[in-house]
Amino acid sequence: MSFVVGAASGALVAGGVYYGFSAMMQTRTQQHRSDLHHLSERLVNAAADIPAPIPASQRIPDRTFVAALQSQWNSQIEALFRGAGELDRQVVEWGRKTLYGGEVSRPKPE
Repeated sequence: MSFVVGAASGALVAGGVYYGFSAMMQTRTQQHRSDLHHLSERLVNAAADIPAPIPASQRIPDRTFVAALQSQWNSQIEALFRGAGELDRQVVEWGRKTLYGGEVSRPKPE
């Protein structure tokens, strides 16, 4: 008989512990669900109150003057380098004429 009483009391204690944990998990889960629902509502409502950001196309400043200035600068630098290259070719041609006399055939530039 002592075995039956011990087994029954053990089952009763285990059932009580199981019920206690189950009830505690269920109440905490319900509380978490309600908290998450409340937070999601606040998030959705807050998004309606915040104005949308300015589109990227409007955030790019108009820089036509700077672009024109850079373009002019680049064309002047290009002309300077082309002039230096032409001057170098003329000096080479002058050196050939001076050293070898007359018209000297030179290799065609690539």
